[in-house]
Amino acid sequence: MERKYNKQQKLHIRKGDTVVVLAGNDKTKTGKVLEVISDKNRAIVEGINMVTKHQKPSAGKPEGGIKKMEGTIHISNLMVVEPSTSKPTRTGRKLNEKGKLQRYSKKTGEFIK
Repeated sequence: MERKYNKQQKLHIRKGDTVVVLAGNDKTKTGKVLEVISDKNRAIVEGINMVTKHQKPSAGKPEGGIKKMEGTIHISNLMVVEPSTSKPTRTGRKLNEKGKLQRYSKKTGEFIK
């Protein structure tokens, strides 16, 4: 069933989180999330899934060449690293003291920023 009001999907990963990669060529590597693309369920993580882009010279950038940049990775292949213990953890949502929903670590029960 499609949401009526808030069409944006709730994801367990946010921009700025430190995550560990669970699958792929960069398995077990950690990095910081630079961008989350929620409609495609993908994220760009610093130093993970490096791809090569060939850039053609243009008037604005006369020097062309080969550029290395981060590619996207599916969110299901990422897990949040808990700040206090530096270990990966599953996340959930529960009400904090102020009555707002906030992410928490299922391993320790502590709130994540």
